[in-house]
Amino acid sequence: MADIIQLLPDNIANQIAAGEVIQRPASAVKELLENAVDAGATHIQLIVNDAGKALVQVIDNGKGMSETDARMSFERHATSKIKVIDDLFHIKTMGFRGEALASIAAVAQVELKTRRAEDELGTYIEIENSAVKKQEPCAAAIGTSISMKNVFFNVPARRNFLKSNPAETRHIVDEFIRVALSFPNIFFSLTSNGQQVFHLEAGTLKQRVTQILGNQYAAKLVNIKEETDYMNIYGFVGKPDTARKTRGEQYFFVNNRFIRSAYLNHAVMSAFDEMIAKDSFPMYVLFIDLDPSQIDINVHPTKQEIKFEDEKIIYAFVQAAVKHALAQFSIAPSLDFSLNAEIQQLDAVSKPFTSDKQESVAASSSLFKTFTQKNQAHFIEPTERSELKHWKDFFVNRDSSMTNGDAEKIQSTIDRQLSTDNLSNSKNKLAADALLLQLHNTYIIAPTQSGFLLVHQQLAHERILYERYSAAIHGKKMATQQSLFPVTVELGAQDAALLHDLIPDLQSLGYTVEPFGNNAFVIQGTPADVQQGNEKHAIELLVEQFKHFSSDIKFSKREKLVRCMARQQAIKAGQQLTQKEMTTLVEALFECTTANVTATGSPTYIEFKEDYLDRMFGR
Repeated sequence: MADIIQLLPDNIANQIAAGEVIQRPASAVKELLENAVDAGATHIQLIVNDAGKALVQVIDNGKGMSETDARMSFERHATSKIKVIDDLFHIKTMGFRGEALASIAAVAQVELKTRRAEDELGTYIEIENSAVKKQEPCAAAIGTSISMKNVFFNVPARRNFLKSNPAETRHIVDEFIRVALSFPNIFFSLTSNGQQVFHLEAGTLKQRVTQILGNQYAAKLVNIKEETDYMNIYGFVGKPDTARKTRGEQYFFVNNRFIRSAYLNHAVMSAFDEMIAKDSFPMYVLFIDLDPSQIDINVHPTKQEIKFEDEKIIYAFVQAAVKHALAQFSIAPSLDFSLNAEIQQLDAVSKPFTSDKQESVAASSSLFKTFTQKNQAHFIEPTERSELKHWKDFFVNRDSSMTNGDAEKIQSTIDRQLSTDNLSNSKNKLAADALLLQLHNTYIIAPTQSGFLLVHQQLAHERILYERYSAAIHGKKMATQQSLFPVTVELGAQDAALLHDLIPDLQSLGYTVEPFGNNAFVIQGTPADVQQGNEKHAIELLVEQFKHFSSDIKFSKREKLVRCMARQQAIKAGQQLTQKEMTTLVEALFECTTANVTATGSPTYIEFKEDYLDRMFGR
């Protein structure tokens, strides 16, 4: 019987390795940018076309490569960073595995131009499906230019798994931002389909953070800087009022390498404990520097997860550094145990509780005895002035503004409705001409033929809007009210890419939004039934909520957008409503196809039937 195990051909082995390293165009962006940084470049350009599917090009002014190095760089496990096993535990560069270029060459058509300062001519190499198609001398600037064209052209199944262009562009922007934040001393630019998205001049870390995340953070960053013999931590956290409902603007770097760590994220969250809402996430850009021998970065193909030798020390250090910075900038709540001088002069503080005063208190109230005499705390004597004696008065004539005539009118209305036939159809549950009541500016009490409904005004309105927007986005567009004075809104690059993707669907819902230069948009019109004057905040909140939903993959983009719009535009709990507004709301609710729950499954109302009420009172 013939042997069946054999070595894989190099090109197939490279394609399998590429599956780990190059999952999408953004993976190649990360590897190529890190290589440019390792080459000592001070000026790095990233150019992408068709969300990186057609082209990913990185141009740097680094030290370049010799002809031999240029050819060797595409071999698997070819690296300049490791010579002996000990080097693996002292890595300070970004790329070191020697798989990036080999993996890219296995799944794309690659062109490389490179030249060192001491060479008169550079080297041009063309590789396709791991095979060198052309290698020749060429004129080239000092540094390296590498182009990855038609990614996954030879693995069509992988290409079919790529997401839409806006989604892939967001992944590319994410990777670009992570590298650009790590090295604020390097110039970076990103051009997508001929339009420049980022132009980041070299500068300080604070300048880079505000360049990328937006100028709105300029005055809301708290500086963190702690140094010890074991490790250093520096960077910025946002003040509590910058906390968002999404986890987007959170960046951890260890030795300038972006990492994901739920453990360290928990350390930051615990430092913000009780300063932000439980479901909010603080913004932070934090850098940890420590001896490379204390960490293992070779535990994940993309090197985004690392292992610390002593996690507990790192956790405690991060938590303490953030807490210290927040307290230092008078953001964390602090307790002042020294009493104000004016308070100290008050009689209650300055004068002692003398025996005469004790006797006068004891004579005036038996309550004093129960707390001063032994074994008496449980015994409180009833007195004629006891407030408990007249508890029934609390429920009688409490609302002086309601006349006897009003009370009789409400009672007769309820009696009239309860005496009519009880209809099972939910649309006919409401009593005709019923007087609706609002409780705590949140709930609406609506009498029915057999009891009453307790309607939650915000959840009810969410259901109404959800059905209205669903019909609009899948059929007839909603009416748009053109703005007399169009409003401009500026977003971060990631949010701008997201809004670009939402514009066609927003148009169906009544919003007219048009791109206006780099990451800016003009709001030309809003839905006709939405009050004007708050368009900018509405769009910003919509994008924020959409990102909050985006982790749930079971919903389509349109479904997420409809849910966001319904939640955003619904009247809120705590808003006072007129009788007409309450009637319109409740009637519209029962015209919905599914009136009893919101799209997320929360009840819009609870029904209390007469027989249930009777049982509660033992009747």
